[in-house]
Order: sequence, then structure tokens, then C-alpha cells
Amino acid sequence: MGSENWLIPFARKIRIVVSPPSQYSVPTMSLTNMTFLNATANAILAEDATTAMSSARANSTKPDRDRQIKQQPNDGRPSDDRLNEDQCWAAVAERDSSHDGKFVFAVATTGVYCRPSCPARRPRRENMAFFARPELAEQAGFRACLRCRPQLVSGNAQSDTVKAICRYIEQHLDEAIPLQRLGKAFRQSPFHLQRRFKAVLGITPREYADSCRMRLLKRNLQAGDNVTRAMYDAGYGSSSRLYEKTASQLGMTPDKYRRGAIAAAIRYACADSPLGRMLIAATDRGICSIQFARSDGELIEGLKREFPFAARKPDEGGLQAWIAAVLSKMTGKELNSTLPLDIRATAFQRRVWTYLQSIPFGATCSYSEVAKAIGQPSASRAVARACATNPVAVAIPCHRVVREDGNISGYRWGVERKKTLLELEQSVVET
Repeated sequence: MGSENWLIPFARKIRIVVSPPSQYSVPTMSLTNMTFLNATANAILAEDATTAMSSARANSTKPDRDRQIKQQPNDGRPSDDRLNEDQCWAAVAERDSSHDGKFVFAVATTGVYCRPSCPARRPRRENMAFFARPELAEQAGFRACLRCRPQLVSGNAQSDTVKAICRYIEQHLDEAIPLQRLGKAFRQSPFHLQRRFKAVLGITPREYADSCRMRLLKRNLQAGDNVTRAMYDAGYGSSSRLYEKTASQLGMTPDKYRRGAIAAAIRYACADSPLGRMLIAATDRGICSIQFARSDGELIEGLKREFPFAARKPDEGGLQAWIAAVLSKMTGKELNSTLPLDIRATAFQRRVWTYLQSIPFGATCSYSEVAKAIGQPSASRAVARACATNPVAVAIPCHRVVREDGNISGYRWGVERKKTLLELEQSVVET
């Protein structure tokens, strides 16, 4: 045997070491005897290595992330989860964003998994494993990277970036977030970031932050929090800023909204309509809700959900003119008067709803056409959400928006009611 150690690698972090022979002199052996001893030693070492491997595997009961990385055989995965690890490594080394959403890589030394384009420093190849989906990495014991957020990746780099910006804004509602700060956080110029953000969502990052604060404020107020606590929890820095923002969006003071508009009495009336029973509710400023249902009980319950603690009072005749105006909109006999509306909306919702009111009686348009008309051609899904949240049916004719192929899609008050409304309008136009 030589003077160097014998190393037999057979598993991660396990090796067999044979100590060098003694430095003391030994009797000289014949070549035949030396050859026999070398062969015998090799056989013994091989047997010891096999035994050690079996023992190590049998006695190991706790999860070992390093072993999980090294034992990710492609052959044992479903066909759609098999990865070419050499190609994956090349994409990770180049930070190729085109592979985001196709796989993730995990790092044994940190316990984190990332998307291929993650800007973090690259680990050593032997400490990495590749997974087709984030959930597979999490099942192996890894957690998502907080920097690149791989679980939010869908394969569309632009929409994924916008989602990440939205999450960032939501986590910093209590701070002023100028475009320069967002640009630095996401390594984009402020102008480029805002343009991309608006192209996807139809609103600016600042408008999105305002809508998030308003939504959180409403939720806190409806939960019974006092105005001061709800204000600061929602990210408003001062009461003056709160009342400035909420005057037009809440339609009332925050304290009134907290008590379910108890100080601003809401009158309501129910009447028959071509779509079943109809409810119209109004504050002193105008109509705040138009609903349809099968019974008055369902209508009143729906109003209660929006204003849970309101002093809801049946109307004694003051709403009859507005009821007649709404019914006339269904039959094509438009009145000269314009219905006053007292509704809450985000900046984007207001743009959509304003455009909907300009669609001619009996005409229809698609969600993408509405998006293009308001200057946001890629925001067709956001347009659909704005239609679905319309609180005043018929007054804002969201029923006139259909799919690209002309088929009737969803409607807050039921597809059958939407179909009936369109048929009524078409019959009036044709006569």
C-alpha cells in the first residue's frame, strides 16, 4: 500500500479513511505475497464501505435536506415534473427570467428556494436542487425566498412584477411610497415602473395604495373599531388626510360609516320589476343601492350586509320618482331627469362606470372594448371586476358588457336577469 490515505466516496459527507502504514520498518515480503495482501485489502475495504452505507441509511430517521437534494431522481418523477438539471443550472447561472415559472431551485445551505432570475448571489452547484413547482420544493422542506417571491410567478414576467409591487405596497400602507422608492426596490426607472403597472391594472401605484387603504378602513370600521384606530391601521397619517380621501369615496363621514350610516338615515323601497323584486335605497345625497332578488327579505338582508348597523327605514313615497326612473331605463322610456348617485368607488371603478353610462340603450360592448375606451387595453379583467362590484344595477348599465364573442357572461344579480335586460332593450330598439 502507498503512503497516501485511501478514500472511498459513497454518500454525502461519509467517507472511509485507511490510516497510512506504520513508519516502523517491517520485514521484506515477496512480490507474490504483496500482491495477495493488496487484493485482500481492497476486498475488505469494499465490503466495509458497503456495510457502512447500509448502516447509515438504515439508522438515519430525521430529514436531511442535503440528502434530499442529492436524491432527486428525474426517473421517479411524474412526466411533467422531469427536469434537465444541466439546462436548469445554465438558466440559473445566467439569471434567465424567461425560465421563471418553469422551475425553482433550492439551496441546501440556506433552506430557501428561488426563481431562476433571483438577484441573490449564486450558491455552489453541489448545494442546489431543482423542482418543477414551488409546492414540490416546500414538500422537501424549503421555504420561499422573500426577495424574489417564487410562489407568485406565473410565467408572465410583466404581470408577476406587478403582483410583487402590489404585495410590496400592501405591506407598506403606513408609509409614503414614492415612485423613486418603488423603482429602487424593483430595479426599474420610476417612469417605466408606473407605465407597466398602469398597463396591467389600469391605475397608478398611488391609486392602488389609496384603494387598499380605503378597503382596509371600511373593513376595520365595519368590524367596530373606532375611527382613530381604524385610520392608523389602514395607513392614514392624519385625520385631515383621512376625511379628505373618504369624503367622496365613503359618501359620509368615517364615524357614520362605522356605525353603519346610522346618522345618515338610509331609506329604501321595494317594487316589482321585469327582473323580479327590486330594492332602491338612498341617502340624502342620492341612490346608494339598487338590487334584485326573489323576495323582499333577500333584498333587505343584502342591504343590511352593506350597512350592518344602519337605521334602515322604509320609504314613505319619496323614492317613487326614482323607482319610476329605474323602471323606465329597462323599457327604453328614458326620463329627462338624471338619477343622483351616492356610491363609493376607486379611481379605476369610476372611470369604468362613467364609460358604461355612455353605452347607448340596446347596444353592447366587450370587456376589452371598455378597457381600450378608458385607455387601459390590457385591463379587461379589471373591467370585469368593476362591473361585478357595481352597487346600482341598471343605473350604471354593466349588463351591456358581454364577452368578446358576444356571449353573455356573469352578472352580479344572475345571468338570467342580464339576459332578460338585454332582450328588453333589444325589443325596444327593434320596434
